[in-house]
Amino acid sequence: MRSTPTFAIVTLTSVLVTGLAGCGPRDNDSDTCDPTAPACAEGLVCSPFSDGTYRCAQPIKIQGSVVTLADDTPIEGALVQAVDINGAPAGTPTETAADGSYTLTVPAIRDADGTPVDGIYTLRVQAQGYQEFPTAIRPALPLDVTSAVLTDGGYLLQSSLTTVKLMALPGDVSQLGSIKGTIQATVNAGLLVVAEGATTTLTGFSDANGQYVIFNVSAGSYTVQGYAAGAQLIPANVTLTAGEAKTDVNLTASNQPLSTVSGNVQIVNAPGGSVTSVVLAVESTFVEAAGRGAVPLGLRSADVTGAFTISNVPDGRYVVLAAFENDGLVRDPDQTIGGTQIVRIELPDPELGNTLTLSEGFKVTAALNVVSPGADQPEQVDSPTPTLQWADDSSEEGYEILVLDAFGNEVWTDSIGPVSGSAVVSHVYAGPALEPGMFYQFRATSFREKTGTWTAISTTEDLKGVFYYLEQ
Repeated sequence: MRSTPTFAIVTLTSVLVTGLAGCGPRDNDSDTCDPTAPACAEGLVCSPFSDGTYRCAQPIKIQGSVVTLADDTPIEGALVQAVDINGAPAGTPTETAADGSYTLTVPAIRDADGTPVDGIYTLRVQAQGYQEFPTAIRPALPLDVTSAVLTDGGYLLQSSLTTVKLMALPGDVSQLGSIKGTIQATVNAGLLVVAEGATTTLTGFSDANGQYVIFNVSAGSYTVQGYAAGAQLIPANVTLTAGEAKTDVNLTASNQPLSTVSGNVQIVNAPGGSVTSVVLAVESTFVEAAGRGAVPLGLRSADVTGAFTISNVPDGRYVVLAAFENDGLVRDPDQTIGGTQIVRIELPDPELGNTLTLSEGFKVTAALNVVSPGADQPEQVDSPTPTLQWADDSSEEGYEILVLDAFGNEVWTDSIGPVSGSAVVSHVYAGPALEPGMFYQFRATSFREKTGTWTAISTTEDLKGVFYYLEQ
């Protein structure tokens, strides 16, 4: 059996992470430093400490490799970026070597001895000819740098989670090009950059210097736009020929005002959860079957129990999503009642301008818990016909099961009647042969009859139930 593919996050609170480049002038005999003026001794970096100071310290390095999911072949030239807990890039990205290896240096808060005590990141990886990582189906898992081991060259974090396995795109990729540029604005790091074409939408992210790249772009015309809280940019139009690498597609600041979106969440029939979140996903990235899309940095309201507000929203079209994480809650799937439909908005609103209050609240309810596969993270299955398991909904009169692939395509659907006598529902996958190296997600929805109509009660969570199959 091959090793589990990696979906990485590395952990650090987002405070005081600007001091990665090096240390500033020494203060007489102390090792304090100025993160804006690199001057540490060779081999040291300027790092934040828990007492609020910056001092020169041993670097913290994440080492790993990027390989193909199908057979572990090294991928050269993949772009790897560390991302903090808020989705902002930390440090500068790096490219993988011929053997697929990479090394990233990341900041972390230290104790008095220089030992990392707080630091979480995820890894973001892109490569020509491969699906980017992470995606809605393949979430990134956290890496905690407090577990890094002190070596001669500093603290080193290397584990199965620092090996990222990418899926090759289907078909002939030789004619795919790329779009590169720079965000020329005050807010320029960690932006979601979206290229919208006539039939496809592709995404990339800007690094700590505002530079971005979008890989795997087919020939055609695209509108390129950047999104993040506080970043209002002028879109750029670009046309590519087959295989062309277009550079200097820069996005500049706009003086148009930002917008505010407000609304209300109603959490019903959810004894196990009372707090959720609301996010804005760029509409062109939204996958209807999966119910998910790409969410820009900062366009999220956390710890929502009722009213919510998302401020500093740039112009664009968005889908407003509630319970978009593993919190035991899902958007109520019963679309026969108000507050359960997918909400799409345009900013500025044609009638209300830059201040939009949603007229109807979201209804959120308890999720059906996934048992296997993919209860906690993407899971390898040993059979091409895996058994899908989830917690029984005691009030159901039947279930619908849906399996999606990593590209959001519907692979298989099935339905079964009510289940009794067991707390767990088990159903064997009987769809088309699973493609080795492909990621899948199963979703189960419970139904009951209501006034002569079959209506949904609940569903499994947005980020659970992910699995993949590798031939033995």
